[in-house]
Amino acid sequence: MIELHRLGQEAEKFLLNPDLIAVVEAHPDSVVTLTTGTKILVAETPEQITDRIRAWRAAILREAFGPQPLRLV
Repeated sequence: MIELHRLGQEAEKFLLNPDLIAVVEAHPDSVVTLTTGTKILVAETPEQITDRIRAWRAAILREAFGPQPLRLV
């Protein structure tokens, strides 16, 4: 799950499953559209959201595959 903040409520975080994100747009506020059609205005920029999704996915892969031994070719 990634941590986001609703626009205007930066003190209150919420967690979102990034697998539900269909589109992230900036108009100039960031709008996250979910696969369900729900739209959420968030304080984070599209770039910040993308960075958090990448970090979340990388963490899942690290946990799934664990540390890999160094292979010398």
